[in-house]
Amino acid sequence: MTLAANRPKLRLDKWLWQARFFKGRDLAADVVLGGHLRLNGQRCTKPGHGVAVGDVLTFAQGNQIRVVRVLALGQRRGPAPEAQALFADLEAPSGASGASSLE
Repeated sequence: MTLAANRPKLRLDKWLWQARFFKGRDLAADVVLGGHLRLNGQRCTKPGHGVAVGDVLTFAQGNQIRVVRVLALGQRRGPAPEAQALFADLEAPSGASGASSLE
């Protein structure tokens, strides 16, 4: 048995809802069921699949692609600051360009 198997996990649809990426667990589940989410680079189609700290999720939200690393498993769907502490955004902010850093 590996250490990865012993990590605490939370249902994927529940974590996405707690982190406030979707307004309801049913919407989060629809994205996963539709095959529109990757968990650590692999397509995941099971909303009940376990997500753990350190996992990387890639999915569409609105008209952008989100790439986030799971930092914590939530206990509830709390206010936005609490939800933002559950993940690290791995994508550069929209509108940012490399040219502006050269000026």
